[in-house]
Amino acid sequence: MPPSDSAERVAHLVDPDGVETIEVFGPTIQFLTSPRDGEHAPCIMRGTTPPGAVVPLHSHADPETFLALSGEFEALACAGQDFHWVPVRPGDVFHIPGGAKHALRNRSREPAVNILVSTPRIGRFFQEIAAPSGDPIEHFLATAERYGYWNATPEENAAVGLE
Repeated sequence: MPPSDSAERVAHLVDPDGVETIEVFGPTIQFLTSPRDGEHAPCIMRGTTPPGAVVPLHSHADPETFLALSGEFEALACAGQDFHWVPVRPGDVFHIPGGAKHALRNRSREPAVNILVSTPRIGRFFQEIAAPSGDPIEHFLATAERYGYWNATPEENAAVGLE
């Protein structure tokens, strides 16, 4: 893949074995396009959520669109105080507008694999939280605060069925 800072733009096939892969508290993310390609280019990632993994209730200004490839996960859709879990299966597309509260969980016995399309900003956030300095949770919370991301309290997570 050409370097992301290259002045010359070249159409190319992405080799998924040659891209950056990071782990974020269980789920892994492969950057199919670099979050350093510019603010107007989408950041496209392949995410794998292992069985039992949870992404707690949170929100951020960055929209996210998930295209499920294999396995099954559940996504939490919130509207005010109302919420419901939506099963996301292969072929389904689950869209999260910027600012919407949401959470994810994989209660199946198989990994859930999806393509995630979002902003370069959220890609850089993932890169930063995957390389903690000091305590990983404190690093995550400080980084999320710096980015302006909201994270639910343990009580708010419990209210929607997350531990």
